[in-house]
Amino acid sequence: MWEYRAPAWLPGGHAQTIWPPLFSRTAADGQAQPAYRRERWTTPDGDFVDVDFLHIPEAPAQRPLLVLFHGLEGSSSSSYARAFADVAHRRGWGYAVPHFRGCSGELNLAPRAYHSGDYEEIGWMLQRLRAGAGAPVLAVGISLGGNALMRWAAEAGTAAAPVAAAVASVCSPLDLMASGDAIGQGFNRQIYTRLFLRTMKPRALAKWAQHPGLFDRDRLLAARDLRKFDEVFTGPLHGFAGTNDYWTRASAKPHLHRIRIPALALNARNDPFIPTWSLPDRAAVGSFVELWQPAHGGHVGFPAGAPPGHVQAMPQAVAGWLGTAAGGQHRTKP
Repeated sequence: MWEYRAPAWLPGGHAQTIWPPLFSRTAADGQAQPAYRRERWTTPDGDFVDVDFLHIPEAPAQRPLLVLFHGLEGSSSSSYARAFADVAHRRGWGYAVPHFRGCSGELNLAPRAYHSGDYEEIGWMLQRLRAGAGAPVLAVGISLGGNALMRWAAEAGTAAAPVAAAVASVCSPLDLMASGDAIGQGFNRQIYTRLFLRTMKPRALAKWAQHPGLFDRDRLLAARDLRKFDEVFTGPLHGFAGTNDYWTRASAKPHLHRIRIPALALNARNDPFIPTWSLPDRAAVGSFVELWQPAHGGHVGFPAGAPPGHVQAMPQAVAGWLGTAAGGQHRTKP
C-alpha cells in the first residue's frame, strides 16, 4: 500500500483536484521535459489515432515501454501525462501516449468518438505497441482511460500476459453509474460537469457537422450533465442503448476478478467524482489485483511538497509498482 499524505496547505478533495493541474510542477526539478514524437496510425476501420512517443536520444533498445491512456478530454499535454513522462525519462523507460479518437487536436474521421469501455481499441493499441517494443509493456490508465484499460485486462484474461506485463488504473470510475451520478450533483455539477461539457459539446457538434444527422443535435445542445450527453451522443454512437446501458456494460468493477496479469487500482477516498462506497474491496477483485485507496489525493491530484507543490509522488509510486510487478529487472533508476 502506498502511504500518501496530502500536504497540510492543500486540504480537501476539491482543492487536491483543482490546484495540481493548474499550478503544481510536473517535473521533479522544474526543468523542461523532452519533446514528443508523433505517429499517426490507421485504425482497422479506416480512421486514425495519434500516438505521442517521448523522444529520448540514444535510449537503449531493451527498455520497458510505459504506455499511458489519458482520461476524459485528456491528451499527452495533460499535467498527469507530463508528470509520467518525466518519471519515465528518469527511469530510462520508453513512454507512449496513444490518444483516443479526436483527442489529439484533430477531429477523427469515423462517425464515432471514444468511451469509458473502449477495451477493443485499447487492445489494438497495446498489441501494436508491444509488437514494436523490445521489452515489456507497462500500461497505466488515468480516470476514463483506466476503466477502459481494466476492462481490456479482464476481457483478455490469460491472453493479456504476452501483451502487457502489468497494468494500473488511477482514479478510475470503475463503477460508472455511481461516478456519473456523483459528478452530476451539487458542486460537482456546477464546476466539473461544466468544464467537461465546455469541450465535449463543441467536439460533438463538429462530429455532427462531419456526419449530419448522426444524432439529435437539439437534444445535445440542451444537455446540461454527462448523463444527458451520454444519452444522446456517447451511448448511441458506440452501440449502447443509452446512458444506463453504457454505464452498466462499460464499468470495469464487475469484471476485476477476471484479470490475470498484475493490476493496480489506485483511488483516493476523497475523490469528488467517485463515491467511497462504490470503490471495489478485496472481495470484488481476484488475486491479481492490488488496491490502493489512500484517504487523500482528490481526482488525479496527489500534490506533494511546499507550495505550489509537484505532482510527481503518484507517478513515481505507480511506476515503481509497475516495475516491481513486471519483475523488477527493468527498474534502472530510482
